[in-house]
Amino acid sequence: MQGPCKQLAPPPPGTPEQVAEIARLGAQRPRDHSINQVQKVSAMPKKLHSGLLVCLGQPPYTLVLELTGVLLHPEWSLATGWRTKKSPGIETLFQQLAPLYEIVIFTSETGMTAFPLIDSVDPHGFISYRLFRDATRYMEGHHVKDISCLNWDPARVVVMDCKKEVFQLQPYNSVALRPWDGNSDDRVLLDLSAFLKTIALNQVEDVRTVLAHYALEDDQLEAFKQRQSRLDQEEQHRLAKLSKSNKQSLFFSSLSSRLWPRSKQP
Repeated sequence: MQGPCKQLAPPPPGTPEQVAEIARLGAQRPRDHSINQVQKVSAMPKKLHSGLLVCLGQPPYTLVLELTGVLLHPEWSLATGWRTKKSPGIETLFQQLAPLYEIVIFTSETGMTAFPLIDSVDPHGFISYRLFRDATRYMEGHHVKDISCLNWDPARVVVMDCKKEVFQLQPYNSVALRPWDGNSDDRVLLDLSAFLKTIALNQVEDVRTVLAHYALEDDQLEAFKQRQSRLDQEEQHRLAKLSKSNKQSLFFSSLSSRLWPRSKQP
């Protein structure tokens, strides 16, 4: 299906050293915007748009989140009927990432359904924009989220969703999360927060150079955690080896000073 937006080119290659470094280093009321309102700002020339955002203290990155399956889980019982459960770690995610990422809800739900749900998960107003089903492109049975239509800098945008089909136009801007099943002990949002903080605090110029290395993984966050753990172990081994070497050097220096004392100065 052809639309008004062009598909992004493949991401620039990232070196293994860059990815390894990323893995190692381990409120206002909500502004409610439809896609038309967002495009009013985005329609500015890119240089003017970027300069204005810097002047306004705009966070350097943008985080695009799905609502259902990432932040919320609907469940039904005879006793309560339908109710919506909040994912554990959602407050931590918002508080830690709000200074670093402009947080955007881009959901496949309709605005009528999603609006009150967003209010319930974000009482402190960390979410900057709200985009609903009418902002997606319907392609082959899926509501596809095309971030290029919104004129955000693709080098600074990370999209989180449970379905890979919804970000098929920009696969290297995205991380596919396993759908949250309502488990209260789930740590995905905490792991996600750590991952995204690492990217931002290292001032990655193009997030696609990092995300592309995890694009083929079944569980991208778990792959990052394993890489980070392995690199942490290697770093601890290196520091232990260095410490041992320094202690040996200090020992032999002390021994030589006792065996061959310096002559006293006249």
